[in-house]
Amino acid sequence: MAKGVYILDSEVVIVGGGPFGLMLAIELGRRNVTTLLYDAKNGTAYNPQANATQARTMEYFRRLGIADEIRALGMPADYPTDIAYFTRYGHHELGRFELPASSKANALVRSNQGSWTASEAPHRISQKFVEPVLRRLAEAYDSVTINFGWRMTEFKEGASSVSAVFEQSETDVTHNINATYLIGADGARSMVRKQLGYSLLGEYGEERHFFGGRMYAVYLRCPEFYEVVGKQPAWMNWTFNDDRRALMAAVDGKGEFAFHTQLRSDEDEATITDERAADLFREACGVNIDCEVLSHMGWTAGHSLVADHFISDRVIIGGDAAHLFTPAGGLGYNTAVEDAVNLGWKLAAVLKGQGGRGLIESYEFERQKVALRNTSYARGFADSVGNFVPEDNLEDNTENGQLLRAAAGEYLVEHAKREFNIPGSTFGARYDGSPVLPKTDEALPLDQANFYQATGIPGGRPPHWWLDDDDSLFDHFGVEWTLLSFDKESEAKVAILEEAARREIAVLDLVLNNHDIRKLYGTGMVLVRPDQIIGWRGSDCANPVELWQLLMGQREYY
Repeated sequence: MAKGVYILDSEVVIVGGGPFGLMLAIELGRRNVTTLLYDAKNGTAYNPQANATQARTMEYFRRLGIADEIRALGMPADYPTDIAYFTRYGHHELGRFELPASSKANALVRSNQGSWTASEAPHRISQKFVEPVLRRLAEAYDSVTINFGWRMTEFKEGASSVSAVFEQSETDVTHNINATYLIGADGARSMVRKQLGYSLLGEYGEERHFFGGRMYAVYLRCPEFYEVVGKQPAWMNWTFNDDRRALMAAVDGKGEFAFHTQLRSDEDEATITDERAADLFREACGVNIDCEVLSHMGWTAGHSLVADHFISDRVIIGGDAAHLFTPAGGLGYNTAVEDAVNLGWKLAAVLKGQGGRGLIESYEFERQKVALRNTSYARGFADSVGNFVPEDNLEDNTENGQLLRAAAGEYLVEHAKREFNIPGSTFGARYDGSPVLPKTDEALPLDQANFYQATGIPGGRPPHWWLDDDDSLFDHFGVEWTLLSFDKESEAKVAILEEAARREIAVLDLVLNNHDIRKLYGTGMVLVRPDQIIGWRGSDCANPVELWQLLMGQREYY
C-alpha cells in the first residue's frame, strides 16, 4: 500500500456535511449503519445561510432529543420574531407582522385545535448554530465517522458497490472507499449529480424586482443597529424602495445580521470590497452607521429547480444537490432535513435485508414529489414580494408619499401572513401514489400553504395530539415502526405484529384508549413509519404478508 493511502470499507459514504448529510448520518447512526461522511470544508457553516427551522423539522429534532438544545441557541428567548418592512431601515416603517418570541412560541402549539397543533413550534435560528449540534450528535454514534477537510476527487459505481477517492486538504493522505451506497449531499454544484448526468429542471435565476437574479450577501456585526435607526427589533427586516431593496435577518440577537440585497445591473460583484459591502448595508439603512463586515459573497435568487432523478443503482442525491430554492418561506433547508429522515430508515432497512429495491426507489418518488411542491410554494412567495414594485414618490415626505407608504405597508403585511404563517406547507406534504403506500380513492384535504387539515389517510404526517401539557402523542412513537391501535387485541393486529417479527422489523405496539384520537385517525389501527408518516390504516388486514411486502418495497400494490 502506498504511503498515505488507506483503503476503507463502509456501508454508506456521504459526500457533504450540510444539514442533509449530517442528518442522514444521524439517521443511519441510530440504526448502527457504518457510515463515513466527508466534506471539503474545514468545518460546519460559518455564514448564517438558512435562518428558519420549520415546526416539522423541530418535530424531527424533538424525536432525536435535541429540540430544546436547538431552541436555546441563536437569538435570546425573548427576542421578537416579527417581520418588519421599511422604506429604509432608518426611515419610514411601512408595516409589521408580529410573531411570538421563542419563549412564547411553544405555548401557541399546545392545543388540540387548529392548524398549528404540533409537538414543536417553528424556531428562528441560523443554520450555523444548528450544524454543530447535528455534527456532535452524528459523531456520538460508534458506526459514524465525520471527516471535514476532505475533497472527493472521483467515484465509480459498480453493480454491487461504489468506490470513491477522497484527499485530505492539508496533507497527502488519501482514502480509497468501498461502500454499498454513495450519497451525494454535496450541494448546489454537486459533483455527484453532474457525474450521474442528472439535470436540474425548472426556473433558473428568474428575474424579479427583488429576489431574482444576482443577490449579494453580507454577514455583518452592528450592535448599535436598532439604537441608530430608532426602530423596534424584528427577526426579519426588509427594505422596500426603488434603489436598495434588501432583507436582513437577525442572527444572534446581539448585533449580528445576515443582510441580502439585490444587485443593480451596473454593480459588479467582483469589485465589491469589505468597505463597499458595508456601503450596501448603509444604503439600505438610509443613515450613516458603523458596522463590521464578517464575510460577503454573491449568490443567485430566482431558482425553482428539482433534479430529474434522485437515484442511480448505488448512488443517491438529496438536499441542495437534488433541489434548489429561492429562500422565500425558508423551505430549502427544511426540505433537505426531511430528505434525510425519509432516506435514512429506508437505506438501513435495505442494508439489513428487510426492504426490497422498491423501498429505495420510493425515496425518489416521494421526495421529488415534495421538492416540486415546495419549490412551487417558494416561487409563489418570492413572486408575491419580489414582483411587488415600489411606486414612484414612495419615499417622499408628502401626503401622496404617505398614502403610497400606507398602501405598500398593507400589501406587505398581508404578504408576510401568506409567507410566514404556513402550517399547510409545513405539515401538509404528502406521498400519495408512492409505490410503498396502499392506493386510496379517499378525498384528500386541499394542499394550502396557510391552512393545514390533519388526516389519517396514509401518505402524510400523522395527526398530532397533546395527551398532557408536555406529553405529545409523537413522543410515544417508536424509533422504527409504530402500530397505533384503539381497539382490544384482534387477530389482524396479532398477525401484523407477528409478520413484522418474522421479518425482524421492529414495531412498537402502542395502545391508546382515547376516543378523540381515534376519531382523528379514522380507524382502529394505524401503522406509522419510522419517518413519522402514516404507512397504513384499517380495522382489519386480510393479508399481513402482502401488507409488509408493500410497505417494505417488495411488491407494487396492495
